[in-house]
Amino acid sequence: MKRIQAPRASAILYNLLVGRADSRPWLLPANICPIVPITFLKARVPFEFVDISAATLHMDLDQAADLVRRRKFGGVLYAHTYGDLSTPLDFFSAIKVHAPGTLIVDDRCLCIPDPEPIHADADVILYSTGYAKLAELNFGGYAFLRDDFEYHSARLPFNPEHHEEIEKLYKQAIQNRERFIYHDSDWLQIDPPFPAWYDYSSQIRIRLSEALKRREALNHIYESNLPKEMQLPKNYQTWRFNIRVKNKTQVLNAIFKAGLFASSHYASLAGIMADGSAPRAESLFDEIVNLFNDEHFDEEQARKICDVILRNL
Repeated sequence: MKRIQAPRASAILYNLLVGRADSRPWLLPANICPIVPITFLKARVPFEFVDISAATLHMDLDQAADLVRRRKFGGVLYAHTYGDLSTPLDFFSAIKVHAPGTLIVDDRCLCIPDPEPIHADADVILYSTGYAKLAELNFGGYAFLRDDFEYHSARLPFNPEHHEEIEKLYKQAIQNRERFIYHDSDWLQIDPPFPAWYDYSSQIRIRLSEALKRREALNHIYESNLPKEMQLPKNYQTWRFNIRVKNKTQVLNAIFKAGLFASSHYASLAGIMADGSAPRAESLFDEIVNLFNDEHFDEEQARKICDVILRNL
């Protein structure tokens, strides 16, 4: 496979979409990062959402396979919820057999970034080192593509204020559970100078080593202090430490009132960025709280947040 780099992983996705010149819709998981469907909107490529599986928290493969059998799609974007590394190789292979023209993007932006290509039966394996990612460099994305895949980088103007505005608008739409109306702007940074792969990959390795050590220490605090039944399985706990609670709003309010912070990702985008509903993705979002385990949090804060959570169960 060949390797490409860009200022953002979304820039690579945009270049893939416009380079394909394919008007067929794509399938995306309903709990995907909002910037992904917004990239599709900018590229003017239609998409539909697939609900997640209650068992795996990833895209419901049965639902996706059924859709692919009945209709033609330009591609399937598979994302690893909370960075879980499990990969449905049989599903990818089946798509290639039943719908050989369908592009498969293996979105590993929340996973541990791997500088070497892996065998995943996907056409594209996508990684990110941007904000809030495992190796957080605050810039950069890279991908491995099939050797015969043609890739060209577009030229687009970029305005940081437009990026801030699009973030504000989609967060508002998600918070209010209202339809997001896309208006094109210069929000996507696509083609400034980028470090050579040796320098970039060296930064990734150094940052990742630090990040994994910190996560191990903070995750140990969370694992030891919080009830096991609220914790997601360990393979979902590298990007952030995730718990499910029935009174999510109360818990988050108590955390912020104590001067601490946590996050709440990812909302179902069905009904917000495309038609439809995704009840299992919505159910997960109604309960999930992401606890920080990176350089933005320390061990004292981790112990305090456990106390806050325990007092508000």
